[in-house]
Amino acid sequence: MKEHIRQGWRLAVKHLYIVIFLFLYQLLWGFGLYRYVESAFLPLLKRYPDTLPSEQAVQLFLMEAQFQLLKTDMIKPYLWTLGIIVLLRMLISPLIQSGLLYSLRHATDEGGTRFIQGIRICWKKIALLYWLKSLLILAPAWWLLPAAFQLLLSSPTLAEAARTALPYGAGWLFWSFLLHLIFLSLQFGVVSEAGMLGNTLRSIRAFLPLTLMTVLMWVIAAVVGLAVSAVTLVWAGLLALMLHQAFYLVRMLIRVWTLASQYGVWQSRKS
Repeated sequence: MKEHIRQGWRLAVKHLYIVIFLFLYQLLWGFGLYRYVESAFLPLLKRYPDTLPSEQAVQLFLMEAQFQLLKTDMIKPYLWTLGIIVLLRMLISPLIQSGLLYSLRHATDEGGTRFIQGIRICWKKIALLYWLKSLLILAPAWWLLPAAFQLLLSSPTLAEAARTALPYGAGWLFWSFLLHLIFLSLQFGVVSEAGMLGNTLRSIRAFLPLTLMTVLMWVIAAVVGLAVSAVTLVWAGLLALMLHQAFYLVRMLIRVWTLASQYGVWQSRKS
């Protein structure tokens, strides 16, 4: 594991310009999405009862919200816009994933990184796997989201609704985690140009080590995040603000480091 982590770090540093590009992409995407959500929900939240509202006031607010959502056309423009945003995300993300994975695969070759070449060669297969994974991850939402909405309306308090929904949410997260690892292994096979049988066998052998590596890298990311948070709390001021903003770039570097380490684990499994 240590060797894969060290090799993953070397690959991540070699792809530093891609890390910066992904950081800017996520920054612009997050800012745009935040502004849209703010413009959509802020008018609704202004109608929420004042501080320390009574139970009757909260129930009245939820009943009004239910009426506005189900009996009027108010939500349709937001749904169309949200659908377009999701579609753009699902078109752009596989392109970035295919270029990054292909570049990690050929990083030891002469000529440096091959991000653009990877997009041209692998984007179709990577996109197909990405869309299939997204569909399987979102499939439980067809049953869970309506049930969660009804639970929110019928529960006397938000805390009780959260406690009831917690096991289902945890199961959904676990399902998403398993699918993420399975399809990540398949994507590794695509950029490695492995056959279907060899890719399947290698993915099976690499599943447990890949899971361990994923959890280990998440622990590293959490420790770094906690350390940065502690520093910003102790050294409040301009330095803390600059460190907090720079951490988003560090977090993107850790993501690429994690992906490179995961690929090293997968590649070490013989098909």
